[in-house]
Amino acid sequence: MTVALVSVGKMKEKAFRQMADEYLKRLSRFGKYEEIEIQDLPEPEGASLAEEERIKTREGEEILRKLRTGDRVIALTIQGKQKSSPELAMEMQEMKNRGCSRLVFLIGGSLGLGQNVISRTDGQMSMSRMTFPHQLAKVMLLEQLYRAEKINAGERYHK
Repeated sequence: MTVALVSVGKMKEKAFRQMADEYLKRLSRFGKYEEIEIQDLPEPEGASLAEEERIKTREGEEILRKLRTGDRVIALTIQGKQKSSPELAMEMQEMKNRGCSRLVFLIGGSLGLGQNVISRTDGQMSMSRMTFPHQLAKVMLLEQLYRAEKINAGERYHK
């Protein structure tokens, strides 16, 4: 199963980029992991709610172009279900067992994900009820995916 991370915005800070690259390297022994970055659109100062929705919709159109028919799509949202590491591992293993060819995790930009994207997802997952910058959220997700792969491989992981 291929796992893809689609996120709005580039990883600009060197420390986050290094951490993400390290986890992607570690994950490579478990299968194909790909990272897809969508350009974030500028948010005008004092943007109205309608303007923010237009931005999320336009970013969402770019995200949707990266999805394929048959993808299992999970959006990271504050409203999503929080999972333990073993629960994430079990869910990933179940998808592999059912023949899922591509699992896609979505991380929105500073405004979040538009409804056009949310309506395409198969589920929503939350890392926390707190809000994190997308760069940190991506590193945290990569770490959890690595942990899930280790759990599924029967390897020791730190609790």
